[in-house]
Amino acid sequence: MTSSTTTPAEQLSHFDAAGQAHMVDVGAKQDSHRVALASGTIRMKPETLALIIGGTAKKGDVLGIARIAAIMGAKRTSDLVPLCHPLALTRVTVDFETDPAQSSVHCRAQVETYGKTGVEIEALTAVQVGLLTIYDMCKAVDRGMVMGEIRVLEKHGGKSGDWSSTS
Repeated sequence: MTSSTTTPAEQLSHFDAAGQAHMVDVGAKQDSHRVALASGTIRMKPETLALIIGGTAKKGDVLGIARIAAIMGAKRTSDLVPLCHPLALTRVTVDFETDPAQSSVHCRAQVETYGKTGVEIEALTAVQVGLLTIYDMCKAVDRGMVMGEIRVLEKHGGKSGDWSSTS
């Protein structure tokens, strides 16, 4: 809970007392097992999804390549998000589920580490890079694909404990 006398900059950990952006000092935090799960969706034409499901896209195995890209994205998050700490990830899993009824692909990424800061940003990056790779591999046949509903579903570990989007 925040005090009514604090400024918005004081409520956000990436700003110092003067309102300047800085990397949060996590040196005094205790190491703990940290896990985050994120998800997102890409919607497309039914014909595009049929290419993905059938494995007949010209660029190859769309979901297999997107899975590798998502894992790489999680590993490179600190190179993309300026104030994000570089982390030694211990596990990254990425799953795709095709949904013919909605003409979409759902992505879920779970990221884990044992350290001083959480992995929510890494999980979100994995999802977004995975979906972006699907777009890249299929854009020749469907430039109207839409990515969305990208969010953290749950996180575990650290001082703040467990959190779930359903809680």
